Amino acid sequence: MPSPRIDPRGPRFAAAVTAVLLSAALLLGPERGLIPLAVQVAAFAAGALLGVHRQPWGWVFRRFVRPRLAPPAALEAARPPRFAQAVGLGFAAVALAGALLGAAPVFHVALALALVAALLNAVFDLCLGCEVYLRIQRIRRRALAAG
Repeated sequence: MPSPRIDPRGPRFAAAVTAVLLSAALLLGPERGLIPLAVQVAAFAAGALLGVHRQPWGWVFRRFVRPRLAPPAALEAARPPRFAQAVGLGFAAVALAGALLGAAPVFHVALALALVAALLNAVFDLCLGCEVYLRIQRIRRRALAAG
């Protein structure tokens, strides 16, 4: 089954919103930063489990931002950004667990890693999770072709 196609500007917009929420959580710390972190964990979960088209920041992009933009030059597959949402969910969940268990260093490190990835996507259009997904797919294709 072919992967759904999405406007590539949507995940970049979502990464910008994610970066704002993760920055707020990091600045507020493990206790007061729980709310923005929990909101982003829920957004990552929606994107990873339901697809990026059902992720809340994707909905905001489609509803309010995309109608004001010219059509995209091309569409992209939704699977790599969905995988990236799952990776983000993993890091954010570890940060959330660190906060809830009183392990501030775990909170800070996991959150900082997720924030760096979100900033790379938002600022430079470099989606680390997407790149990992594409590398895994290339390795799988080579393995299938070889054996």
